[in-house]
Parts: sequence; C-alpha cells; structure tokens
Amino acid sequence: MSQYENIVSMSGAPIFRYTDGEKEWEAPNGEECIEEISDHIERHIGEVSMVFHELISDTVHIDVHHVKPTKERPFHTLVTSGMSDLQMSVPEDVNSTRYMELMVTLPENWEIDDESFKDEKWYWPVRQLKFLARFPHKFETWLAWGHTIPNGDPAEPFADNTKLSGTIILPSVNVPEEFWSLEISKDKVIEFFSIVPLYDEEMTLKLNKGSDPLLEKFDKYGISDLIITERKNVATNRFSIF
Repeated sequence: MSQYENIVSMSGAPIFRYTDGEKEWEAPNGEECIEEISDHIERHIGEVSMVFHELISDTVHIDVHHVKPTKERPFHTLVTSGMSDLQMSVPEDVNSTRYMELMVTLPENWEIDDESFKDEKWYWPVRQLKFLARFPHKFETWLAWGHTIPNGDPAEPFADNTKLSGTIILPSVNVPEEFWSLEISKDKVIEFFSIVPLYDEEMTLKLNKGSDPLLEKFDKYGISDLIITERKNVATNRFSIF
C-alpha cells in the first residue's frame, strides 16, 4: 500500500500528502473499454474528432478524446479513456465509484493541436487529465466527488498565464446528466467527472469549510467547469490579472 500522511482539515475532510509509496513503472495491459467510452461520448456529447494517443504509458494507457465546438455546444470537450481499466482502491467502508474517467471543458478559442501543445499555456489541462487519471493507480488510492488536488506542494500555478493552482473533482454541468455514467456490466459502472481548476484561496475555503460554501459561491458568480484562465476568484472577490 502507498504511504501517505492522513490529515483532517478544519471541515473534517481528509487531506492526503503523499510522501512515499508511488508504484514503480508498470506496463499497462491496454484499454479495455475505449470503444464503449467513445460511443458514449458521441451518443451524449458529439462526434469525436481526434484521439490523442499516448506513445508510452505507465500502469494505465490514457488516451484523450476531443469533441470540437458546435453551435449548440460552443466549447471543446476532452474526455479520458483508460483510467477505468483498473479499479480504484476505495476503502471498504466508503460508498464511492470504483471506476472513473475524467473530462475538461475548454473555451472555443482554446488551441488544441500537437503544435500548440508544445506551449504549457495550452497543454496544462491535458497534462492534468493524464496526471489525475493515473494518480489513484500509482498511489493505490481513489478520487471522488469533491476531492481537491493541489498542483504540487506547495501548490504552483498550472502555467504562466493563470494563477489557478489546484483542482476539485465535480460532475460537469456542461454535458447531459445521461453522460455522467456508463454501465459496462453489472459489476462495472464507469462514472465521468470533470476536473475544475481552483485558486489557492478557493482550495483553502473548501478544506476549512467544506464543498458547499465553495459551490454556493460558484453558483452566485455563474462559474461552471468551463475553464477560464483569468476567471473571478470567488474566495477573494478578485479577478486574476496579469
């Protein structure tokens, strides 16, 4: 099992600081449900225009499916496949999904191609998708609704063009609810969650007071899982300015 410090925040939520125990490199067995996931994306979101395949994979093979903006859905959607090949290490006394895939929603003007991805200001959401999709399997842990993950310790901004420095795991409000889960068999149901970037102060608010006050502020200011690099910081009433 992984070794980690289990600290409880002021809100009672656990904080995991991983200090040791990351599993060594292990070749994946290949993607088991890529076709079912691709069909699920096209059935509920739109045509998959591109799949960004990993050339070298560790533990699980993570691909990223891209749905381009349309008039009805004027933003990019990126969805992983491969994370759900392995069951997450959910404690027996915890009622949480065992199989998960992740997604992000990006503005229509976000540059998505191999050349643009050489610049971290365009690539970091994909990097986070891959990192977090692999994270529970590398550390024999789990991700679930409301879990927050800082970008390093101490947390650092994801790129030079933003002060966002962590994420919270939430259902996406920019896809139909029917997309949130995919039944593969009676023993395997994949749940799809969005990674929503946070500022340091928002992560602190969530850890100190729980998810509800943060999400109430999101509702108040109309913030969804659509990634805006300079959006309002709801914990300080400031906008990110560069």
